[in-house]
Amino acid sequence: MFGFGILSGLLILPIVGVAALLLLRGEDEATRNNARWIALWTTIATFVLSLFAWGEFNTGAAGFQLVEQRAWFSPGIAYRLGVDGLSMPFVLLTTFLMPFCIGASWLSIEKRVKEYMIAFLVLETLMIGVFEALDLLLFYLFFEGGLIPMFLIIGIWGGKNRVYAAFKFFLYTLLGSLLMLLAIMAMYWYAKTTDITVLLHTNFPAGMQKWLWLAFFASFAVKMPMWPVHTWLPDAHVEAPTAGSVILAGILLKMGGYGFIRFSLPMFPDASHYFAPLVFALSIIAIIYTSLVALVQEDMKKLIAYSSVAHMGFVTMGLFSMNAQGVEGAVFQMISHGLVSAALFLCVGVVYDRMHTRDIAAYGGLVQRMPRYAVALMIFTLANVGLPGTSGFIGEFLTLIGAFQANSWVALLATTGVILSAAYALYLYRRVIFGIIEKPSLMHIADLSMREIVILAPLVVLTLYYGVHPQPIIDASAASAEALIKGFDQALALTKTAGL
Repeated sequence: MFGFGILSGLLILPIVGVAALLLLRGEDEATRNNARWIALWTTIATFVLSLFAWGEFNTGAAGFQLVEQRAWFSPGIAYRLGVDGLSMPFVLLTTFLMPFCIGASWLSIEKRVKEYMIAFLVLETLMIGVFEALDLLLFYLFFEGGLIPMFLIIGIWGGKNRVYAAFKFFLYTLLGSLLMLLAIMAMYWYAKTTDITVLLHTNFPAGMQKWLWLAFFASFAVKMPMWPVHTWLPDAHVEAPTAGSVILAGILLKMGGYGFIRFSLPMFPDASHYFAPLVFALSIIAIIYTSLVALVQEDMKKLIAYSSVAHMGFVTMGLFSMNAQGVEGAVFQMISHGLVSAALFLCVGVVYDRMHTRDIAAYGGLVQRMPRYAVALMIFTLANVGLPGTSGFIGEFLTLIGAFQANSWVALLATTGVILSAAYALYLYRRVIFGIIEKPSLMHIADLSMREIVILAPLVVLTLYYGVHPQPIIDASAASAEALIKGFDQALALTKTAGL
């Protein structure tokens, strides 16, 4: 079946923008502005095209849609693209966030602007490709290819320890993914194809499943990241430019969760069931431990980075609950976290651009000089806590329901993370926003500019909208999530029957 070419268009459009940027010459201000505008309009055009893809997408169908297939370099390996209810929301999230990344970099990036924009556009193509790929090798190329532009973004335009953070990020994620490559090779030798649609219905032997599951887990756990392989994330966030942190938290972390949904659960059901207690244990540790670590942070970015690890713990807990509520909640949690965490890092970037410090102690009383900023940060902080009426509540609630059905003790322990998240998030807000202004450097700090309002306002609207009307995201993923769970249960039933 051949699609409409929309999915390929989403991959090609950013590359067209890259080609236009490569035509620019010089380093004067006019060239830098041209680079910014080309990148901005390219990302906007890509988002608009993704809306057309959404218009062609049938949310009530569980299978892959808009499928494209072209011959590649082997009979069993082809250029295959397609989306379903578990991937289409992430395509939209990716294209939606990219214009905000360009807008957030408008004034803060002053050197090598053209190269910076090229890195982001290449990264956009690779991230979209991860969620569209229907060939395992193609997925791996997109999955690993994203390391390169992100490595450059952190290593060139990051903070003073950017080289250390960039190499730590690169080595951690590369090492895990090399194990996944070995697993892909083993799967190809067994099934004679890397077609994901075929592999989803391939019955791998139970013993082989465990090794394959562990190899994929090594890659996805680092990418999310799960405890204890999370230590690269705070360093990467602290040193990355604001837009780098936005895309790292908003999209790159979701690739690990998407990998669990697309590969680990449906392809290795026996192994997923076997290792579920391990995932539950790591998820609970991540939720509680990293929340406690976040409480003692003095750097705003580090605090938000550790909170991201805790929130991803809810995602893995929901996924391996192996029921519809858990999977749908995990998808919703990832989409919500993509919006809220991106907004929080943008808010940190707002004050960093003015004060050039992320130390919490350097602030206080900002509500007196930045009331609009205080309102925006309050909304995103409450969403991060999971307050009812914000998008953060829906995902956490659904994942806890799913976990309770699987194991009530897991749900009980995870609920303590909700309390701890309120502690560190509100503690941060109080120290930054409330109180009196004692520091002379804050006396004349300016409130949100029109550019910053334009960037933050849509995120405020969506955070509140999905908090009171979550159905668009839930309906998009419901059919695919139910099909995933049904296939998982059937595979387990066949295994038990064979065992008997």
